[in-house]
Formats: sequence, C-alpha cells, structure tokens
Amino acid sequence: MTAARRLVDRVAIITGAGQGLGEALAHRLGREGAHVVVADIADDKAEAVARAIAEQHGVGAMAAHADVTDPAQCEALVQGAVERFGRLDICVSNAGVLFAGAVDEIDPARWKLVIDVNLVGYFHVARAAVRPMKAQQSGVIIQVNSKSGKKGSGKNSAYAASKFGGIGLTQSLALELAEDGIRVNAICPGNLLDSPLWVDSLYAQYAKRWGITEEEVRQRYLDQVPMGRGCTYDDVANVMVFLASDESSYMTGQAINVTGGQEMH
Repeated sequence: MTAARRLVDRVAIITGAGQGLGEALAHRLGREGAHVVVADIADDKAEAVARAIAEQHGVGAMAAHADVTDPAQCEALVQGAVERFGRLDICVSNAGVLFAGAVDEIDPARWKLVIDVNLVGYFHVARAAVRPMKAQQSGVIIQVNSKSGKKGSGKNSAYAASKFGGIGLTQSLALELAEDGIRVNAICPGNLLDSPLWVDSLYAQYAKRWGITEEEVRQRYLDQVPMGRGCTYDDVANVMVFLASDESSYMTGQAINVTGGQEMH
C-alpha cells in the first residue's frame, strides 16, 4: 500500500538540489506531491534533476540557477517560482559548502566563503521567500543545518560557526514571522556516511591524515553514534516532510537533531 502523499500541490523551492542530499530531498518533495523548483549553480545537474522529478512523480518541476551568495539571484529564483506555479509554500535552504582547516592555517577567504554560502546565503533565500509567503499569510522555511550547529567541530570552525549562526537565524525568523503564519525550522543531520562526499572524498582524506584505513575511518565515526549507523538521505527527508506538512503546524523555531543519538542538545 502506498502511503498518502502529504504535500500535494504545494509549491517548493530547494537550493543546492543538483546532487547529493539536495537531489534526494527534491525527489522526496516531488514524491509527496509538491511541485518543485530545483535550484543550483550547476545548471545541467539542476535541469536533469527537475526532468527526473517531473517524469517519476507526475508533478510540476523546473530548474533555476541560483547562487545563494547573490541576493538578486535569490529574488529572481523566488519570482520565477511564483510566476510558474502561482505561489510559494515551502522553501528548503540546503545549499552549503565545507572547507576545513586549523584556525592558523585556513585561508581567511575560504573561511569567509563558508559563512557567505551557509549563513548569509540562507538569509538571502529566506528573505526572498518571505515576500510571497507574507502575502499568502502562510509558508514554511526549512534550513538544512548540521549536528555541527549544536557542538563545535575541531579544525572545522567556519562550518560550525555558519551552522550555529543558522540556528540563531532560524529562531529569530521564527519569532518574527509567526504573526504572518510562516513557520521556520532547521534540521540537524548527523554524518551521511554513505553519501558521495564521504565515499568519494572524506574517507580517503581522513585515512591519509590519521594513517589508518578507510574502513577504520568509517568505524571510528560509527562508534560515535549510539544507534550504530550513519545518517541516510531518507532520515533527513522524513523530518523535512514532517516539518513542511500541516502535521507540524505547532512547531516553529526548532532545530531538530537527526543524529542517531550522537547529539541530544
């Protein structure tokens, strides 16, 4: 039996949706019946994802170019979505970057870029989305945050600072926008240990840094999780759908951990 679709005919924007977690979340929005605007800086990837969503889920889908560090592009993204679909119900701020490094070694320009994409970019996207949502007196904004938004991360200060800031922004927007019928929440996933980022890059980097095998790196991270497994795209998508749906109508300003018990604060 197929579960009832919970977001039928809602209109959703998701940034950073050309690959990885963002692509998976975009597909889940379509599967739940939402019309999806797939935003990314990689136009070819965004267009491929949008085509696949329309074909597989029978919903409206379009690709849009959006560099979240540019407020004008964020405004154009939202305007294009409203022109195509007539409204905006859900905005998922997922675009993000990660550059790690010790505080006395990392290039300050790279440190700032992480803040510009992950925090300032979230502000730009939310600011643009709020305009049609206020006019409707309804809407949901969801930031894909991280467990690094709850606890500092050694030699990864830019990312943690951007995510801590994202939770502060989420709470502040939630307070500000409640009177307009707009809810704002964040999702804080744990390590996506089977994602391309880990499989194609991080395992090898950490194995070299620590002088151990990639399998030992994976086990080291699994050992940190009480439930004994990594976070999956579905784990994140399940919470996203709940927050986007009317089932969470009394929830705003929350940063929900999806970490298998690794983070409980």
